[in-house]
Amino acid sequence: MKRITATDLARRLSDVLNRVRYKNEEFLVERGGDPVAVIVPIGPKSDLTFAEFLRLLNAAPRPDSDFASDLERIQAAQPPAVEELPEWPS
Repeated sequence: MKRITATDLARRLSDVLNRVRYKNEEFLVERGGDPVAVIVPIGPKSDLTFAEFLRLLNAAPRPDSDFASDLERIQAAQPPAVEELPEWPS
């Protein structure tokens, strides 16, 4: 990720946006040496319509009959996300 000052960004905004869009470059914007923003590509544009999505979803293979049991077994094997909740300050 390239670093750029807010002043340089203001001077070169068009160039920076072109580099982000066409070269997939990423920029960390700094002001006074402190990071304030990140400029990254948003990803590929999708022209998929909702109707096409539904068609693809309906054509996708269905999970087998053991799928729900597999998910329950996997979930039961996971440790708790938090061992103990911290106390709220009063």
